[in-house]
Amino acid sequence: MIPFNIPPYTGREREYIDKAIDNHKICGGGEFDKLCSAWFEKQTGSSVLMTPSCTHALEMAAILCDIREGDEVILPSYTFASTADAFVMRGARLVFVDVRPDTMNMNEELIEEAITPATKVIAAMHYGGVGCEMDRINEIAEKHGLDVVEDAAQCAQAYYRGRPLGTMSRFGCMSFHETKNFSMGEGGALFINRPEDLERAEIIREKGTDRSRFFRGQVDKYTWRDAGSSYLPSEFGCAYLYAQLELADKITEARVSLANGYRERLSALEKSGAVEFQHIPSYCTPNGHLFYIKAEDLEERTALISFLKENGVNAAFHYVPLHSAPAGIKYGRFSGEDVWTTRESSRLVRLPMYYGLSEDDLDYICGCVEKFYASAPRK
Repeated sequence: MIPFNIPPYTGREREYIDKAIDNHKICGGGEFDKLCSAWFEKQTGSSVLMTPSCTHALEMAAILCDIREGDEVILPSYTFASTADAFVMRGARLVFVDVRPDTMNMNEELIEEAITPATKVIAAMHYGGVGCEMDRINEIAEKHGLDVVEDAAQCAQAYYRGRPLGTMSRFGCMSFHETKNFSMGEGGALFINRPEDLERAEIIREKGTDRSRFFRGQVDKYTWRDAGSSYLPSEFGCAYLYAQLELADKITEARVSLANGYRERLSALEKSGAVEFQHIPSYCTPNGHLFYIKAEDLEERTALISFLKENGVNAAFHYVPLHSAPAGIKYGRFSGEDVWTTRESSRLVRLPMYYGLSEDDLDYICGCVEKFYASAPRK
């Protein structure tokens, strides 16, 4: 069976975890926490705080944006629940907008009509490491005095017009879950793109105290300063992650090569109209986070996933639109018409993608997809 995902492993993870043990510093704020933050800061130019998950990074962003009861947040319905949860937990109401069918990102031209006097934040999720139209989104946000938070969970080493995703807004939030390009099992990072937000972000991350300043010798004792929580990651997770960051370019190149390999092998099916690929705008540089095809409809998608499983390939669909979920109905509303979100999400099939997937596996997977469409009656 070819699995859908295998968490990345490069070879030095155990060595670095042992080093963390030997350092007698296994909570947050240790050597590997700092090394990971410094690596991302060098890559992006942002200030970066490592967190236990991308969900926690989003929660920190919601606190830093001062989300309060009754505020509204505009976001796509086609996203993971954490994009919504972080704001709902602060009392916000959600306003969902439709996606673009070509990228599955939030349709930037529908944002402005969703804005009300209660709107506080636009939460832009970059699907599959392909950037939203950030220039337009930021233009709208500036016009209406709104903050932008990027859900860049899938976006390590992905770019929009040469700029790293997660760095073109007030806050960016990245994930290092085991399904991501670089992994620490569970883990995340908050990208802080305005210098004036850094001190408060450190306080919130340290249970509302100025403990970080104390350890740097800037104060003689640390004190409770603000509402906060425990948003520091385990040093073990950071040690595991740092082993991959040392080989980040190699991992990204391998995944991009796999994504291109899928496109090449399935190009005849795409040209015939049997399947569709995600559109990659010329100014976006993806990171090979995922590869999907779109079947004709939900019925065909279900049959394709079942056929692949019968032939030893684990494929998967992705998000169920949030506006149709019980919590989405409770905490939000859909702005305008759901033209594409439900239709397109019900067609989408993700094929196996992970560092270490072989060319032979790629040949076999694509051969199975071709076999399915060679035998499947077209409507």
